[in-house]
Amino acid sequence: MSDTSPSEPSCTLCDLPVSGSDIVADGNRFCCTGCRDVYVTLGDVDDIDADDVRRARDDSQSDREVPSDHDATFLEVDGMHCATCEAFIESAATTIDGVSDASSSYVTDTVRIDHDPDRVSAADLQEEISGLGYSAYARDDTFSRRRANNWEMGRIAVGVLMGMSVMLQYLVIIYPTYFGGLFYGDRVTEFFESALASSVATPFYVVIAALTTIILGVTGKPILQGAYVSVKTRSPNMDLLVAIAAVSAYLYSTLSIVFGGEHIYYDVTVAIIVIVTVGNYYESSIKQEATERLSDLTSIQVNEARRVREDGEAEAVAVEDLEVDDRVLVRSGERVPVDGTVVDGDAAVDEAVVTGESLPARKTAGDTVVGGSMVTDGAVTVRVGAEATSSLDRITELVWDLQSGSHGIQKLADKLATIFVPVVLALAVVVTGVNLLLGNGVSALLVGLTVLIVSCPCALGLATPLAVAAGVRDALERSIVVFDDSIFERIRDAETVIFDKTGTLTTGEMTVTETDLETALLEKAALLEQRSSHPVGEAIATERPVPDGGSVESGSDADSPADRVDSFESYRNGVAGIVDGDEIVVGHPDLFREQGWDVPANITDRIANNRETGRVPVAVGRNGTAEGVIVVGDKLRENWDETVASISDDGKDVVVLTGDDARAAQQFRDHAAVDDVFAGVPPEGKAETVTRFNETGRTVMVGDGTNDAPALAAADLGIALGGGTAMAADAADVALVDDDLASVGTVFDLARATNRRVKGNIAWAFCYNAIAIPLAVLGLLNPLFAALAMGGSSLLVVVNSTRPLLSDEDTA
Repeated sequence: MSDTSPSEPSCTLCDLPVSGSDIVADGNRFCCTGCRDVYVTLGDVDDIDADDVRRARDDSQSDREVPSDHDATFLEVDGMHCATCEAFIESAATTIDGVSDASSSYVTDTVRIDHDPDRVSAADLQEEISGLGYSAYARDDTFSRRRANNWEMGRIAVGVLMGMSVMLQYLVIIYPTYFGGLFYGDRVTEFFESALASSVATPFYVVIAALTTIILGVTGKPILQGAYVSVKTRSPNMDLLVAIAAVSAYLYSTLSIVFGGEHIYYDVTVAIIVIVTVGNYYESSIKQEATERLSDLTSIQVNEARRVREDGEAEAVAVEDLEVDDRVLVRSGERVPVDGTVVDGDAAVDEAVVTGESLPARKTAGDTVVGGSMVTDGAVTVRVGAEATSSLDRITELVWDLQSGSHGIQKLADKLATIFVPVVLALAVVVTGVNLLLGNGVSALLVGLTVLIVSCPCALGLATPLAVAAGVRDALERSIVVFDDSIFERIRDAETVIFDKTGTLTTGEMTVTETDLETALLEKAALLEQRSSHPVGEAIATERPVPDGGSVESGSDADSPADRVDSFESYRNGVAGIVDGDEIVVGHPDLFREQGWDVPANITDRIANNRETGRVPVAVGRNGTAEGVIVVGDKLRENWDETVASISDDGKDVVVLTGDDARAAQQFRDHAAVDDVFAGVPPEGKAETVTRFNETGRTVMVGDGTNDAPALAAADLGIALGGGTAMAADAADVALVDDDLASVGTVFDLARATNRRVKGNIAWAFCYNAIAIPLAVLGLLNPLFAALAMGGSSLLVVVNSTRPLLSDEDTA
């Protein structure tokens, strides 16, 4: 998880370096108090030991002993849609010369391959994986992703258009012969019957066979590939069941043409392939539409840096070109490109994206800064650290590691298929064998084919994807984006729900929470702070509450702020200037003392009390004396209390996990619905904390920022608020686009309703099979009626899946 060398001491919980840290517990060293608290608390739960957890994690990732000179390449893989695909790709990838390990996840369409770049390149790996029948490409290759989407749409078009051509021949010519004079008069029907039974019909059958072959090979390719992988890995799934029925009908019909048989059942093949393919496409299109709702999320990785040359001039260079001890200049509004140490300058640095800390930290010469943090006020020159890497980049790789290592959970239908497929195959073989022994000849094969067709692979195959699509659809209507359809299975047994604090339980924005200033002085302080770029100053400038609960709008006076402020000075711990002829100071009490101003004891006490609650108190003075206090803090979301209480009432443990210090999290410790609070935990520590909770039961993580991404990926289910970062959304299984924390409860409701719908669909499919299969075994059905029954069953599943999952009352 970290880049520390084996000899360098590291944190017992998260593996980050502990050099300079004297935090010790139970004989173990920690990088921060947050990691120590997690270890002490969870180490006593069910006798879980941190070393055992780490060994289990390392065993799953390092049994193959990946050489240190191997690179990790992450590829996106289209066509990987079940757990058997994961095992197949991993097995095939590890046979490639130069590859030491591979780990894949169909949930995220990701495969990680550790390899020797001198023996096999990333391009070679893409080619090898694509050669397995999938489409592999770099995760940032938008062209390949678009091409894959176009190819999928093309397969659908081929199936629908050619399928219509095939079915038209059946409707106009073949089906009327099955129903006597129901469609046409007796003479026309007799003509068709005699024509189809003669050699004249052979070219007609060949055309239908050719069209069906194209449909089976092009539209049905993913199904056939899934069936092949299923056989290869000895794990029967729904693809195998669908493929058996489709291919059996196709082979029987082809042999019938060759040997002059009376009936062909290419319509069964076409119906099965097209229905299942369109159903799966409907599910994926709903998910694609949902993903597009997140286009406003932003990426915050840094690609370019301003390197300071020896002559003092700055030049723009790519971040990857930076070397140890290079100096980079970072100005206000820019992100620090890599981890390092400030060698010159003074600035406020917002590290929330990496640490989760809601308040900017003042950085001066000698202080460390982390890559990805934002300089909000001032400018600093940073010496590049020993690894010349960014904490943000390390978080990114950690997220990808967790994603590619989190294997998908097999869908309910696939689990049932592991039993149902062998039973149906055995039954078809036995029935065929018995009929052959009875001397029924070719009709024996027809009975066996009927058993395979009537087993209703379409209804069973559509049961899960259409119900899941309904869940995704209903979620989207409520501004909830579902990335991973397996959440509807995984969330059922969740025992612990972990909430990030900053940006999740709170808004993540600094606002004025209270003040005791008179209106006129508050107005002058706000006018002065309008010239500050510090987040605390911006909060005072944009929100100017007055003691009676009203507000004063910026710029409400006749004179503009520029006319009213005669001078302005910015200091490390505040601002000062002259407003409307009065000398005003806004900042820390130390600034007042440095200026020689008086700070009354009651103001000092108010500041100390507010600091204990984690908020930021700012003193405001006029003409030599501090007269009052403005309190700034991270505002709680309006519905956080109800959301937390509801989840707790549902029997789940509620945990708050934050990078903020303990004071800022104190109010959550006092809440009756919150079971545990862990504060001051770094991103790596958050991921390890979630992993340890996973050992005690299924875990849900709710967060919004990049620093939450590893924890979101490590959780059994990750829920990201839509106003967060793109990385958080990438790592999560669900995103709440409207930033409504109450939607967390709706996710649980939708999951329960979707599972009920899946089970209802599958129950109908099996109920149908319980009636239809015995009739087929007794020879009371032929393949045509079996196909019609199969279609009717599938139609019922489709209709059932179109119904809303939740009523308005359920989410009111």
